[in-house]
Amino acid sequence: MLSAVLNKGLATPQDVCVSDIKAERRQYLADKYRVAVTESNKEAVGKGDIIVLAIKPQNLAEIMADIKGSFKPNQLVISIIAGARIDTLRQGLDHKAMVRVMPNTPAQIGEGMSVWTATPEVTEAQKKAAGSILGSMGKEIYVDDEKYLDMVTAISGSGPAYFFLFVEALVEAAVRIGLSRDVAEQLALQTFVGSAQLLKKSGKSPAELRKQVTSPGGTTAAAIAQFEKGGFGKLVLEAVIAAYNRAKELGK
Repeated sequence: MLSAVLNKGLATPQDVCVSDIKAERRQYLADKYRVAVTESNKEAVGKGDIIVLAIKPQNLAEIMADIKGSFKPNQLVISIIAGARIDTLRQGLDHKAMVRVMPNTPAQIGEGMSVWTATPEVTEAQKKAAGSILGSMGKEIYVDDEKYLDMVTAISGSGPAYFFLFVEALVEAAVRIGLSRDVAEQLALQTFVGSAQLLKKSGKSPAELRKQVTSPGGTTAAAIAQFEKGGFGKLVLEAVIAAYNRAKELGK
């Protein structure tokens, strides 16, 4: 996020202060991005108009206790903490202007998908700023109800892992039928990258493109038949429901 914000010119290094408990991490950030660093969360909170909470969920209670009451009414807090609900953050920080985001890992390379919502106290100018920050990491979608973030978690939040799992399985299958692992990995990766770009640019639905490549009685049809025999669609649905239910549990 820091790299994206700076690269897109949304802020200069002089505008940014980052707090971190680890001295080596602070030194790395200072050297790489030329931003101000501190070990004090309160100090960082006091310097910004927009405060980003990028911490592990298990550290949330301790950090909230440390910085509670340190916020000015006009500051915007953006949370990318997995499972941390807005009510928990508002009460724990004693602050009302809050944005909660569900990003995903491709944000690391500017190809992320971030879905977010905001409390009523967030101004239109602050919403625009939040959208710009999240958009710098890829695509962003605003939703008007926090309940959708649990659903999003099960699709785009966890989705990269589903993709990686399928790539793993395809590579292993390729090796089993006789291809070298190096060739198998190249084939699988480029096939998925190219297919995603085709889907994005063609304007056609996934079903249309699938039918185009699936000739009756052909090799693809034989493979699709095995997916359907194994209940592929049902399995995907059950996996997404499991992730969705777990997201709701973690937020309680």
